Amino acid sequence: MKTVKISLNSIDRVKTLVNELSKYDSDFDLISGRYVIDAKSMMGIFSLDLSKPIDLCIHSDADAEAVLAAIQSFVLE
Repeated sequence: MKTVKISLNSIDRVKTLVNELSKYDSDFDLISGRYVIDAKSMMGIFSLDLSKPIDLCIHSDADAEAVLAAIQSFVLE
């Protein structure tokens, strides 16, 4: 399992993230404070406070590197 901080500050970025993550069979969660949302759920993502960085939890070590490469533009260094 790997966790990274990401930024989702526009509707287009949310759509792009969901489309990229949907290509993988792994499970992904977005964690904002005490809320944990399925990262493949666009409706769930919009229930979060998108003005702050959000933790993306990748539940598969096998896909982690490929996913991180695909979503590099979202990751905060």
